[in-house]
Amino acid sequence: MTEATSEANRLATVFGGSGFLGRHIVRALARKGWRIRVAVRRPDLAAFLTPLGGVGQIQPVQANVRFPDSIAAALEGANAAVNATGVRAESGAQTYKAVHIEGARALARAALSAGVSTYVHISGIGADAKSASPYIASKGLGEQASCETFPGAIVMRPSVVFGPEDDFFNRFGALACYLPFLPLLAGGETRLQPVYAGDVGLAAAAALSGLAKAGAAYELGGPTTMTLREAAELALRAIDRRRLLIGLPLAPSRWIAASSQFASRATFGLFPRLLTTTRDQVDLLASDNVVSAEAEAEGRVLGSLGIAPQSVEAIIPAYLVRFRRTGQYEVQRSA
Repeated sequence: MTEATSEANRLATVFGGSGFLGRHIVRALARKGWRIRVAVRRPDLAAFLTPLGGVGQIQPVQANVRFPDSIAAALEGANAAVNATGVRAESGAQTYKAVHIEGARALARAALSAGVSTYVHISGIGADAKSASPYIASKGLGEQASCETFPGAIVMRPSVVFGPEDDFFNRFGALACYLPFLPLLAGGETRLQPVYAGDVGLAAAAALSGLAKAGAAYELGGPTTMTLREAAELALRAIDRRRLLIGLPLAPSRWIAASSQFASRATFGLFPRLLTTTRDQVDLLASDNVVSAEAEAEGRVLGSLGIAPQSVEAIIPAYLVRFRRTGQYEVQRSA
């Protein structure tokens, strides 16, 4: 019996499945043969996911973490569920508390009531309920709410996630097209362990297949640890551009973030998104974002799930090529 056959006819509900990370989870599950219900606020905008599977294998449905009835409907008959919801910045009713904390609790409660056998909660390395940062604290509190409500919930904590739609390496590439320098927030020496979005998707799929320990928190990092400065240098090499890298101390970085957020609100979103940075993004860079020694020792990492993480160097040139001076024709121009 093949792996895809063993998962056939099992149903997984992925909340937030149309997001940057969610779509990779959906793809990984589809390749394993799962039937997938993609629960999102706007299912009409999630139709692009259906070609990732066979006819009828992937079904977008409407659900909102603030409305319990919609969550229950999305979970009806599901064998497993994944919470990949999240917001990068608060907007209207989509607050950190509403989505990361209360939303996480509501999803875990509904999954338990629906008889879901495996529940995966996507969080992030650095999540800390005691943090002074509202974003980081909400992530930590969301983990607590999920694990307290759904005994045996599996938490996935990725480091900085990269991939074609990321807001990390793509931002370096875009800024390099317009600025003579690249600002490195929080000094640029923060250590990161960038992990490919596809590998995080495989990790979630492995957990739903029974390869992860119930109640464990997995820390997901790529094969290489680097500083923010080194990450910027990698991006510049990939797009064949040279730019001055300027490390900005933490305090000025927070001031710049606050100013850009104010400018965005004051102009009703007309301020360039490329130049907008949130205070929470800066706070995330205040400390290293790498897999802990404890997680390594206890086998709560990608390798223990049978996943060999992809390197940054192997992936980013393919999607950063658009930031080269002549795009995909750069190699021909240089020959």
